Amino acid sequence: MNPFPNLAPLLEGFFTQRLIAQRHASPHTIASYRDTFRLLLNFIHKQSGRVPSKLTFADLTTPLVGSFLNELESQRTNCARSRNLRLAAIRSFFRYASLEVPEHSALIQRVLAIPRKRHTRPLIDFLVRPEIEALLAAPDRCTWIGQRDHAFLLVAVQTGLRLSELTGLRQQDVSIGTGAHVRCLGKGRKQRATPLTKSTAAVVAAWIKQEGQDNAQFLFPSARGGRLSADAAQHLVARNVATAQKVCPSLSKKRVTLHVLRHTAAMELLQAGVDRALIAIWLGHESIESTEPYLHANLALKEAILAKTRSVQTPPGRYRPGDRLLNFLNGL
Repeated sequence: MNPFPNLAPLLEGFFTQRLIAQRHASPHTIASYRDTFRLLLNFIHKQSGRVPSKLTFADLTTPLVGSFLNELESQRTNCARSRNLRLAAIRSFFRYASLEVPEHSALIQRVLAIPRKRHTRPLIDFLVRPEIEALLAAPDRCTWIGQRDHAFLLVAVQTGLRLSELTGLRQQDVSIGTGAHVRCLGKGRKQRATPLTKSTAAVVAAWIKQEGQDNAQFLFPSARGGRLSADAAQHLVARNVATAQKVCPSLSKKRVTLHVLRHTAAMELLQAGVDRALIAIWLGHESIESTEPYLHANLALKEAILAKTRSVQTPPGRYRPGDRLLNFLNGL
């Protein structure tokens, strides 16, 4: 038995067997993990001069991984959240290695024990009702692009679908009529159906009728008929936000993205009194804890709680400065 197995076959097996064959990881996950190990191997090569294909598993020591994570923050100016994402990829590989090379369990456990870095969690951004109405009114529905943008934004705000889920929708994923809904393959390869309101269903039905019924066609295609790219979808939002700002100036104070529209859908449900567990199901969250940020950001909910409490009655005080000479002596 080779006490120091080569790193290359282990890493290749991690991607081909664990991520692709066993877990059916999404292209986004594979790309993120790939970039992590490209950065790590280049870091090792820069530090030691060793060719990545000649490295052994034992070369991935805890101090080395720690130095790599530190460089991400100091040299590449990555935030703590990005650092934690890179650490998650490394941890996933070491969990795979624990089954393949259990004789290195001591090394594996030390790397797995590297803690995530805590970071500030700002309040989430979301749109209030006047901002939603201004955004939905922004597209020029006399044009093809305007009609597409309006239907796209309306579905985004009402369903809370993720960017990839929205751009991946095809006409066959939409059910119009009684029980109108859209079906999507979400994060973690989980399929889910999200209901549509009558008004949203009517807009989507009119859009499909205009485009021509074709189940294989993307619901919100690009100008060339293909799938909207992530950049094109974000540009779609930014373009219409810029128009909506002329009517609703408060939008200029917010950085509106598709994920903000997802937060907006969640906040609309929360303010309507929907239980957190149901919101988690609606959004396709893995755990109910994922909905906690919406509670922290919901000021209206906190004001309702405050209204139910009994305030302490204390008269307002008035500041009276002390004697100038005594203040001088007290300051000595």
